[in-house]
Amino acid sequence: MSTPTSTVNSALRIGPHTVQPPVVLAPMAGITNAPFRTLCREFSGGKGLFVSEMITTRALVERNEKTMQLIHFDASETPRSIQLYGVDPATVGKAVRMIAEEGLADHIDLNFGCPVPKVTRKGGGSALPYKRHLLRAILREAVSGAGDLPVTMKMRKGIDDDHITYLDAGRIAVEEGVTAIALHGRTAAQHYGGTADWEAIARLKEHVPEIPVLGNGDIWSADDALRMVRETGCDGVVVGRGCLGRPWLFGDLVAAFEGRGGDYARPTLREVAGVMVRHATLLGEWIGDEARGVIDFRKHVAWYLKGFAVGSEMRKRLAITSSLAELSEGLEELALDQPWPTGADGPRGRTSGNNRVVLPDGWLKDPYDCAGISEDAELDTSGG
Repeated sequence: MSTPTSTVNSALRIGPHTVQPPVVLAPMAGITNAPFRTLCREFSGGKGLFVSEMITTRALVERNEKTMQLIHFDASETPRSIQLYGVDPATVGKAVRMIAEEGLADHIDLNFGCPVPKVTRKGGGSALPYKRHLLRAILREAVSGAGDLPVTMKMRKGIDDDHITYLDAGRIAVEEGVTAIALHGRTAAQHYGGTADWEAIARLKEHVPEIPVLGNGDIWSADDALRMVRETGCDGVVVGRGCLGRPWLFGDLVAAFEGRGGDYARPTLREVAGVMVRHATLLGEWIGDEARGVIDFRKHVAWYLKGFAVGSEMRKRLAITSSLAELSEGLEELALDQPWPTGADGPRGRTSGNNRVVLPDGWLKDPYDCAGISEDAELDTSGG
């Protein structure tokens, strides 16, 4: 691997924005909404960059009601960061200009990493960089439409081991004025299985020294983040599944990058329960309905309780609560004095791998021809 070119306490520059420590919350559908970003930001002391859920360019341009809610930022969020998904250069350009002209965000990230079938079958997400001319056209429209706003992109290594795209995509990004690149060290076919290829992150850093490269994949603890920077020379880290049920990880990351390694959160179950109730409360306030907020929170229950001695029946009961009172009462029945469990830091969320990537017909025949991509290929809903 390459010799690291950045130190653990270096700042990351995203256009006019300084991100110190160089830590970014990865956009995750149904997860990185305003309430979750608030929690993560509180634990980090406001340090880092926290990106919205995936926003579909077509839905944004059409001012879809759900999408307009998803791009709402708390007054304390700065810089405001939106991730956009799109496959049609014209529609992407319209969305970016709308953000810039209406002051909807301070930073735009483009999604070329999503591996889910409903995205790749349209030629989007991790399928798109295979079409080099299409990628260039989208980046050109986005950068030109963004004005003074910095544009970054997040991508994967490629579609599968036979169709690796990240080095070509990185060079195109530099040529079109992208400010920084984040690389998830897996292919689309791997989804979230296996082990992330950190050597690919090192190779990309060597290939595009002109702009910052951020590494993503298998960061489950603050020490993992430091190790990634040291081993790959990347300029910062993007944390996704590692913070599921662990929003305090961002406090750990700040401590690690500021040289206070080991000064990490080890909350008791009582403290974790308090965070769970606050998370559910924030969701209800954001949605405008307590019950819907608690229902939305259900997906987080297993992540928060991972490693603690909580019986399966109680876990199921907590995962079907419909009010804050019901959630709080259930949590009060647990053995709340349990200390942080050994081995609780580890894989969470999706772990499937070796999937067949669903692509448009004939997608792999020519890495340059992008005929057939139009506004009709755009998804019409945001949030994944």
